Amino acid sequence: MPASSRLLAGHELASPYKSLHDSYVSSRRDSKCPVSALLAAAALLVLGILLAIAVIERLKYEDRINEALNPHHTPSCCNQTGPDQQSSIVLVESFPLGVDYGRNVSAGVDLYEAWKDLLSLASDRIEVASFYWCLTGEDISVNSSSDALGREILEELKALPSRNVSVRVVTSIPTLAPNSTDLKTLREHGVQIRRVNFGRLTKGILHSKFWIVDGKHVYIGSANMDWRALTQVKELGVVVYNSSALAADLQKIFQSYWVTGRSNASIPHPWPSDYDTDINEERPLLLNLSGVESKAYITASPPDFCPDSRTRDLDAILSAIRGAQDFIHVAVMEFYPASKTFHHHGYWPVIEDALKRSAVDRNVSVCLLVSCGRESDPAVWPFIRSLDALHSPSDNINIAVRVFVIPARNQSHIPYSRINHNKYMVTDKVAYVGTSNWSSDYFNTTAGVGLVLSQDASGSSFHQQLRAVFDRDWSSRYSHPLADLHRTHDCAFSTSAP
Repeated sequence: MPASSRLLAGHELASPYKSLHDSYVSSRRDSKCPVSALLAAAALLVLGILLAIAVIERLKYEDRINEALNPHHTPSCCNQTGPDQQSSIVLVESFPLGVDYGRNVSAGVDLYEAWKDLLSLASDRIEVASFYWCLTGEDISVNSSSDALGREILEELKALPSRNVSVRVVTSIPTLAPNSTDLKTLREHGVQIRRVNFGRLTKGILHSKFWIVDGKHVYIGSANMDWRALTQVKELGVVVYNSSALAADLQKIFQSYWVTGRSNASIPHPWPSDYDTDINEERPLLLNLSGVESKAYITASPPDFCPDSRTRDLDAILSAIRGAQDFIHVAVMEFYPASKTFHHHGYWPVIEDALKRSAVDRNVSVCLLVSCGRESDPAVWPFIRSLDALHSPSDNINIAVRVFVIPARNQSHIPYSRINHNKYMVTDKVAYVGTSNWSSDYFNTTAGVGLVLSQDASGSSFHQQLRAVFDRDWSSRYSHPLADLHRTHDCAFSTSAP
């Protein structure tokens, strides 16, 4: 090993963040004893030269790290999208086969079409975070023609490296698909893959679901890389085009997963400054989205993966609830004010209390739409029933809870399907699209992200579109009061519900 490399190795080891550097540097150093004053002077001269070389190389190395974290860095003095960019935002959705709202209803762009569009735009690189990968039916021993769209997405992802598009993927340990054939196939075609052991790191999982394309387009939403997300599960997300500042910010979260996906990696305390953000609740990104002046920031969980400058996912949700003056509409697959894991079992009423206080203290109208399907946990019903029981219009307390039930019909052989997997909230002030269910574990031990958006509530804005989607679902034939749940035969836990 050259002397310059040895000196750099020693400098690396002195850093408390060595585990975050995405390259291995040997820690071996040799030493030689001077035999005379002349040799000692010569050695000092050579050492000085080599030290200078090491410092220069170190600076270059740090520049490469910074470039990886901020491929399109936005100066901290100018926290907005550049004037040459025409940023736009699109609400995306998918619906299980057979779900029909009738005519003239609000709906987002089809999720499959949005993913296809992002893949076609990619010319340099794509980063994807997903809890698990299951884009073909074989992985779950299901033979269904409804996996065709998932297969198409997989084929396009496989082809990207041959187009000189770099693809990096992070996924979770533990996972719902430990033997994913998708990941094996992608790796064979040149895709870089890391499995992040959140079970060891935080006793949680990596539950984030997002894409970053060419450092300027992003997708965040409820959909995993799963064929069922395209044809068998109701999903909702958001695509933002041409915002390099937002993409660079999300890139920092992806990179935190990537570096902790190495063998025996540990979580730094604190995170190095490269992972800090200038975009948060106190200082949101100012940008024009599809012609609407907007403020946006990205949230993250769990706390261990959040530098001090990053707004935590839970804090953003609570802030949105407390800031609402008129209404709070929440659609989430599961609302459970407790923790389910063995390590953190217990009551956790943080979000529930915030909703109650908004309704009771400030007369804010609260509507909560939760999913009910074959895999739904019956333990949630007592909590949901107690929240719904507070509804008292005569006392000006307006809290209403409904369940969203998607009939299984002839698709009952497909596990973890026919559910409303949405995870979003819209108030009179903000729109929030996330990747987490609303229970303790998702905010304290599990990795997730969210996009918080403030816009002018008038006109055709994303905020208005999200509100219209909630109203559509709330008043649809798939939405039921708790009292009617026992008559909805396709919800497997109807006998356990109120």
